[in-house]
Amino acid sequence: MARRWQLVRARREALPSSVRRFAARARQRRINTAKPWLVAAGVLAVLALLAWGVYGSPLLSVSEVEVVGARILSKEQVRGAARVPLGTPLARIDTDGIGKRVGTLAPVARVDVSRSWPSTVVVTVTERQGTAVVQQPSAFAVLDHEGVLFQITPARPEGLPLLKLANPARADPSTKAALRVLAALTPELKAQLDVLEAESVTRIQLGLKGGRKVIWGDAESNEKKATAATVLLGKPGKTIDVSAPDFPVTR
Repeated sequence: MARRWQLVRARREALPSSVRRFAARARQRRINTAKPWLVAAGVLAVLALLAWGVYGSPLLSVSEVEVVGARILSKEQVRGAARVPLGTPLARIDTDGIGKRVGTLAPVARVDVSRSWPSTVVVTVTERQGTAVVQQPSAFAVLDHEGVLFQITPARPEGLPLLKLANPARADPSTKAALRVLAALTPELKAQLDVLEAESVTRIQLGLKGGRKVIWGDAESNEKKATAATVLLGKPGKTIDVSAPDFPVTR
């Protein structure tokens, strides 16, 4: 074995130096040519592993649904509407679909769905704020500034005026008119308001605490009417008429 090695060694060393340099350069060219492909293959392997880890690994699957901001709704109601498929890889969760389903709940004004790695879906809800209430046969329905009825409560909530409407609804013209009037009231009027009655869009009146009444008329020039009615709060009389806001009267 030693002689054989020496023979090969001798033959290699016997090659001219120019041939050896040529062979070395050829080997280096082959290595340089193969190197980008080897690097690319390595990168692809790493990316494939990462993709599997994110989209297929059970280690990054949904195990919890966190609900933030729910007060009127229970967290169980939000989770029930969200219908988040537990065990699904977090990266594959349809956050838009979850948001649309939660958004169908009446008390929800806005909803945001996000991922919290490694395994949690966070559902953040912003609930509607009560502007007024309408009376129902055995309860009160709370509505927001858009006229959406979003909560039923057995007792009238404190601090919210009562609206008397024939057909309270978001698309009802009298409901829209009543809410425009309510939004235009001054703080002084709001503090004394008990009932806002809208028989129609042109027959609106306010019932104040203590039994006084404000004849409002239609839902036009509301800011001017609110200013005139506020000034007349300090005048005697049980009825304030601002239906013609340029000529308000008390009687």
